[in-house]
Amino acid sequence: MPVRIGLSATVEFVVTEADTAIAMRSGSVPVLATPRLVARCEEASIAAIEGRLGPNETTVGAKVRIEHLAPTAVGHTVQAEATVEKVKGRRITFTVSARDERGLVVVGRVTRVVVDVERFLDKAR
Repeated sequence: MPVRIGLSATVEFVVTEADTAIAMRSGSVPVLATPRLVARCEEASIAAIEGRLGPNETTVGAKVRIEHLAPTAVGHTVQAEATVEKVKGRRITFTVSARDERGLVVVGRVTRVVVDVERFLDKAR
């Protein structure tokens, strides 16, 4: 089954102390860290195309553009969603967003590239 426009997935998580800007050393306030949101948006992107790649294929992150719009405190539940917006060769672009109980937290795009696992790892050695 090929990757196609419109595929989507949502991941849900509860913000913990380990998810905060303080814990991630990306800020000095005890709220959900931007790097953690990026990771969750990428997680949703991977989930959206799960089972759609060939044998020995995976995707790797290539570009992330997000706007972190609102803070989220520890204990709140966040849903990060990714939807395939464009497929061009090996590049897959996703629209991403995240919401908590109060509304929109992040919006943006994530681009991932399909790679052959062994060839990619050979380049890393």
